[in-house]
Amino acid sequence: MSLVLDSSATLAWVYAGEITPPIRHVDELVCRGGAWVPVLWRLEVANVLEMGVRRGHHDTAFRTAPLADPALLPISVDPETDRQAWEATLRLAERNRLTLYDAAYVELALRRGLPLASLDVELQAAAHTEGVVVLGS
Repeated sequence: MSLVLDSSATLAWVYAGEITPPIRHVDELVCRGGAWVPVLWRLEVANVLEMGVRRGHHDTAFRTAPLADPALLPISVDPETDRQAWEATLRLAERNRLTLYDAAYVELALRRGLPLASLDVELQAAAHTEGVVVLGS
C-alpha cells in the first residue's frame, strides 16, 4: 500500500525517541509500497534537521546522514503539488485553518486517494474532516 508521508512521520524515524509502534507500521508500509510527498517535503525535513544543529541538539553528521541518499527510500515527489497551490490546497487550508504547507499533504492524499501518515495533531484532524485515512497515531 502506498501512502502520503509528512515530515513529522519522516522525522520520527530519524529521532529514535519518537519511534512508536504506529510509526514502525508506517515504515513497513513505505518499505513495501512506497510513499508520495509534496515538493516541499525535502525542505521541511532538511529544515528541522538544520535547526537541530543550530540549537545544539545534534551535530552536522547527524543532520547529514538522513539526507545523504533519499533515493534509498521508495519515496516519490508529486509533480502536481505546485499546480494545486492556488486552488485546491488554498481551499483546504482555508476550510481547515491549516498552513498551506500542511494543506498540501491533505490535498495530495485526497487527489491520490491515499492515507496520510502524520504525527501532527492539527493535520490529522483536518485529514479526518476531509475523509482521509490517517496513519501514525
